[in-house]
Amino acid sequence: MDIRPSATRKAIGWSLLVLGVLGCVLPFLQGFLFLALGVFVLRDQHAWAARGWGWLAQRWPGAVARVEAMEEGLTRRLSDWGRRARRMLGRA
Repeated sequence: MDIRPSATRKAIGWSLLVLGVLGCVLPFLQGFLFLALGVFVLRDQHAWAARGWGWLAQRWPGAVARVEAMEEGLTRRLSDWGRRARRMLGRA
């Protein structure tokens, strides 16, 4: 397990967890969805979240694989966009 601290990821992850808890009691929020997304975002930040993500991966391996593939594609696409922007601005 590789813990990579990031204040931004922690803030986003904890916000999603709070929305998930609220979603468990409010009828118009999908609580489990926000809880799962919060654990996904925090999986590189905290050991307990990495264990939780591992449990989700065992329970729903296909869904977890699709989410991780989407994250990889988005990361690659954002990296390409950043590289192009730096080239356009002459900072390559």
